[in-house]
Amino acid sequence: MTNVLSLRGVSKTFGAVAALTGIDLDVAAGQVVAVVGDNGAGKSTLVKILSGVHPRDAGTITFEGREVEIPTPAAAHRLGIATVFQDLALCENLDVIQNLFLGQEIRPLRLDDVAMETRSWELLRRLSAKIPSVRVPVAALSGGQRQTVAIARSLLGDPKVIILDEPTAALGVAQTAEVLNLVERLRENGLGVIMISHNMADVRAVADTVAVLRLGRNNGTFAVDEVSTEEIIAAITGATDNAVSRRTQRGRTP
Repeated sequence: MTNVLSLRGVSKTFGAVAALTGIDLDVAAGQVVAVVGDNGAGKSTLVKILSGVHPRDAGTITFEGREVEIPTPAAAHRLGIATVFQDLALCENLDVIQNLFLGQEIRPLRLDDVAMETRSWELLRRLSAKIPSVRVPVAALSGGQRQTVAIARSLLGDPKVIILDEPTAALGVAQTAEVLNLVERLRENGLGVIMISHNMADVRAVADTVAVLRLGRNNGTFAVDEVSTEEIIAAITGATDNAVSRRTQRGRTP
């Protein structure tokens, strides 16, 4: 598959603290890449670099075959990288349409409510979303439905890559299944998806590739159908007997 997004040697320090060191990552169109790691592994810093919140200190970011800079969130949006953060940033007192178009209203002369409602249903149908009405306030929606609204909002700019930061955190079983179905829809629509997650069951359910970060460094990239959950956890925790160390050892054996 052709990579839509590639990172090579990306590093970031905050004073004396190295948050990321020499990170490599590839994401292809129609591929779900799960980025996993313990607390402090550098996942949040990686997300913020790709979403334009933090500048990288070293390394290169290639998007659709050309090296790019992402100095601001607006630049990430224009480039085609959308991020859905864990807090979702929704206004509970506003309805679905108002949340989807907040700050991006369709207004040639005045607000075009009909066009925004039509576009809202188009986005929700694209995700096969289970939202009863786009006129209900977000406060009346379930956790899974709120995640749906946040993901639908990220599609407004027709991005090529979507970053989902812990999309199933604090959700129940049924709501988690609903969100994982959304991830499947994103892949089917040809988008590259980066999913930050601690949940191995969710990772195995929808990811094609798992990239493990440990202490701000790459600690293995695995095809989901070729690695066990135990091997992924071993790479996350740094256990000596894991797929990375065994592969390295095999390479040293004459």
